[in-house]
Amino acid sequence: MQPTRSIVIDRFIASQGWGNAKRDSITADASFRHYYRLIKENGAKAILMDAPTETEDVKPFIAVASHLLKLGFSTPKILATDIKNGIIILEDLGNETYTYLLANNYDELELYKLATEVLINLHRIPCKSVLPHGVPNYNETRILEEVDRLNVWYIPMVTGSTPKKSVREKYLDIWRTILPEAWKVPSSLILFDYHVDNLLLLRKRIGIKACGLLDFQDAVFGPVTYDLMSLLEDARRDVDETIIMEMKKLYQKSFPHIDTTDFENSWSIMAAQRHIRVIGTFARLSMRDNKSIYLENLPRLWGYMESCLENPILYSLRHWLYDNVPVQHRKTNAYEK
Repeated sequence: MQPTRSIVIDRFIASQGWGNAKRDSITADASFRHYYRLIKENGAKAILMDAPTETEDVKPFIAVASHLLKLGFSTPKILATDIKNGIIILEDLGNETYTYLLANNYDELELYKLATEVLINLHRIPCKSVLPHGVPNYNETRILEEVDRLNVWYIPMVTGSTPKKSVREKYLDIWRTILPEAWKVPSSLILFDYHVDNLLLLRKRIGIKACGLLDFQDAVFGPVTYDLMSLLEDARRDVDETIIMEMKKLYQKSFPHIDTTDFENSWSIMAAQRHIRVIGTFARLSMRDNKSIYLENLPRLWGYMESCLENPILYSLRHWLYDNVPVQHRKTNAYEK
């Protein structure tokens, strides 16, 4: 008889000297991972990541965390691993997430400037040095699956039916035409979930080390516009428009060789792609996993999409969406708060 997962975890943390530690649950993310703060009687702390192997793979997290740490960024140190069972004990970087600080009136501009400077420093590193082994390209196959979640999950959720095959194929063909324009800017390591829930302020560290990085196991090699856009067009909170403009200006000033039009086009395409992916993912979380709380963010995401679609490079996508996801299926009373 196989031991239960709780027994496997108990045995592992005991073998690493944390068996008698108090275990406090930390709010989980949208994945199947769970996190706990381990606290010993002497006050020592660590974070336990429980990532069931049926749905999660801890190896990318370990690889990217270790690589970023070597490059001089603040990721949690890996203290112990049980890769076979998807269990990691991590350095505890504290409680001061950007989300917590912003909710408690911390200087918004200071936090976003620090997070932007992290990306500037990351993207200045040559590709041969910045990429951990095994990080995949953010390729067309993956992106098409992500944007197709609109057809697979969101449209059926709001209409009760799946689009016809011909309609769906036209949509994917539009994306195939658009996507190459996003790659007219340089590419680098993209952390992929770069937003306030996954960033920490580490007050005792200086420079870019003062920004703790938490969630990067989905890292890819792709356009440099992606993470900055993810930070500033946040699915879960509204960012002051002045800060958005200032951070884009700060980033572009640091890379004057990037053509402004190419940057804006790449931004719009990557933003539209991300927002549609997240809309589809939130619908999936609601329909498949009974996590309907994420639906409250849909009006914000559709608001971002309206802005993206003002760029002429996305007019073909705009027409498709107006034909197949009309306004009444974007911001319904069921989701607006």
